[in-house]
Amino acid sequence: MGRRSDHTRDELREIIIREGHRQMEEAGFARFSAREVAKRIGYSIGTLYNVFGSYDHLILAINGRTLDLWLAYLERRLAGVEDDRLHVAVDAYFQFALDHRHAWTALFDFRLPEGEAPPEDYAVKLTAIVDAVEREVASELPPEHADKAPALTRSLLATVHGHCFFALNGTFELLGVTDPLGTALERVRDALDRYRQNRE
Repeated sequence: MGRRSDHTRDELREIIIREGHRQMEEAGFARFSAREVAKRIGYSIGTLYNVFGSYDHLILAINGRTLDLWLAYLERRLAGVEDDRLHVAVDAYFQFALDHRHAWTALFDFRLPEGEAPPEDYAVKLTAIVDAVEREVASELPPEHADKAPALTRSLLATVHGHCFFALNGTFELLGVTDPLGTALERVRDALDRYRQNRE
């Protein structure tokens, strides 16, 4: 029998997210089991859905924890850095993905049903990471190209993400690419150099 009165709703939410995230880190999205989460915390599966409303929103809450950890890691890596901050940011992207392979991949493996938007609090977490990178991209652009920062950031994120994903799933190894991080950094520098050269 579930321990329905042991915790407040807020406490229970945190317990579920913590255990769910631990399992996501361990097993990955494909092998994730909400029923196993419930079993490990001593509550029924119905309790989980009562707290989060649905399986999809449970996964969003767990992925939201990953986004929180990712942003905190990025900001820690950048703290006090004065030179080549974008290099540090790209390296942090790769390193976080390597250190949290399953939880990081779950961010992109999971999809809401078509036409359903993520909750506002989740969108805010995702935007915060993009904004942190955009800040670094903007600082590398000449003032007259500052308005290009938002679009360029998203393009560079796609480039870095692709390199990182190929590194994690072994595709680059098959293609003979031995330094995915270095290659990603070259592409980032190439894109920024276009704007710097246009200044001259």
